Amino acid sequence: MRRLPRFFEYYGSSVKLVETPDGGVAGWRLSDDTGGWEPANNLIDKALFAGGGEEIYEISREDFIWLTEQERGRHLDGEGPVFVLYKTVEALQDTIRTERRYPTPKEQALIAGIRRRTFVMFEEQLQQAGDPGADPTIASATS
Repeated sequence: MRRLPRFFEYYGSSVKLVETPDGGVAGWRLSDDTGGWEPANNLIDKALFAGGGEEIYEISREDFIWLTEQERGRHLDGEGPVFVLYKTVEALQDTIRTERRYPTPKEQALIAGIRRRTFVMFEEQLQQAGDPGADPTIASATS
């Protein structure tokens, strides 16, 4: 088996498989309600051995961060710096849609940078709140 963590998209939702302290594997799925992580051990075999398919497929670390932050920004609302950054990305994307154009390379880099930053910020908050699936180091690790 390839090294962990590994990242997947499952019906539009972020899923990650991580190594447990005893050398096993744990699955975590993004909660649209909280932005935290829900146990998803039921998806481990599907992700690793079913060969993917339309419902679950492996994605890169960068795509995982992008998808996670896109979903958090879309489904969550609140106060504080993370939510200000979510609104910044939303406003930029609204402008791009209104102008009916693709984002410039500079805009793409800006959005990607903000998403990496919000990922770390949100994961740190989750970790402080005791979410066992939170891991802000994913954004800084190399694939």
